[in-house]
Amino acid sequence: MPQAKRLEARLDPESRRRLEMVAADRGAGISEAVPQMIEEAYERTRALRRRDAAQRIGALELEDVPEPDELLA
Repeated sequence: MPQAKRLEARLDPESRRRLEMVAADRGAGISEAVPQMIEEAYERTRALRRRDAAQRIGALELEDVPEPDELLA
């Protein structure tokens, strides 16, 4: 695993309180919870992008569906 790099973020008191609450609910410290939340947000974003791409492809009403490699391009 690559070495982690330090990140500094400034949060208003309410955001900090919320972050602490989320971390506590996960049974983790903030330094553990933040990377987990980033990974979850990243995976949700990727899933939404795939869904949107599939919807756009479906809307094309293609008779000859391209091969997966063509679709990736």
